[in-house]
Amino acid sequence: MSLPVEEPIEVVLADLKSDAPLSNSRLVRLSNLGPAELKLLEEAWLMIESKRRRQIIYRLAEMAEDNIELDFDSVFKNSLKDPDAEVRSKAVDGLWENEDPSLVAPLIALLENDTSAEVQAAAARGLGKFAVLAENEKLRSCYKSKVSQMLLTVFNDVARSLEVRRRALEAVAPFSLPEVTRAIKLAYQGGSAKLKVSAIYAMGQNCDPAWLPALLKELTSPDAELRYEAVVACGDLGEEEATGAVIKLVDDPDTDVRLAAIHALGKIGGGEAKSRLENLLNNASELVQLAAQEALQQLQAWEDPTSFHVED
Repeated sequence: MSLPVEEPIEVVLADLKSDAPLSNSRLVRLSNLGPAELKLLEEAWLMIESKRRRQIIYRLAEMAEDNIELDFDSVFKNSLKDPDAEVRSKAVDGLWENEDPSLVAPLIALLENDTSAEVQAAAARGLGKFAVLAENEKLRSCYKSKVSQMLLTVFNDVARSLEVRRRALEAVAPFSLPEVTRAIKLAYQGGSAKLKVSAIYAMGQNCDPAWLPALLKELTSPDAELRYEAVVACGDLGEEEATGAVIKLVDDPDTDVRLAAIHALGKIGGGEAKSRLENLLNNASELVQLAAQEALQQLQAWEDPTSFHVED
């Protein structure tokens, strides 16, 4: 049995430039492009109208998310300099799983210089994963300085849009730096409701138990969004001191808060959390039952990593 003949890239590009419906079977051909094929794509790309380029980028991102064997990173990287802001923004999002340090410089450039706040916010989010890698010493030390300084500069620039400043704060949060602590405090106490939401999220990402008193306070907030972010952050901190307060939110009137509390208990662990999660397996809500089951699996994986196995 002979293998199917791969369609020439020129045929695929001609199809993309037409007004024919986008075909996933042809878009797959853009995965793992070689240098010569990428050059042909670059030459053809701007001949495609902007609306269709957006459709292509969105479709590629969806396909890559559904199938880990597909790799459209070369297309996404090429699209970081697209004249259309929506294409640039989605291209950044498409590179979410790419941890190549060579992406740091173009992401910083987009955050610093792009004319679109949407693109700047996407670039800030994209730098967030490199903040985690740098803080965990999985990148050279020079990246820690570059990424943290850029994100802090953007957060402190009140001329920037609020959305961009929020994403910069959330992205810089993993760094255990005094300047980051000050930025989180400033956002939390500054009077902006949206910045406060990002500050609470950042507390969890910062992994400093010193944030726990503020988070415990926000668990009783009348604002469901603040309760949600606070309970997620408590799960990220993993401090058993928060268990009792988190358990109370398992009965929260807001569904998202309830489910977040259940998942947080799986991260926090301990006997009290485990007992409550086991009780929830008999809950009337199938959604709650499923969340409790997943949380117990996570708790068990933390307690006994050797317990994880894949069913045949």
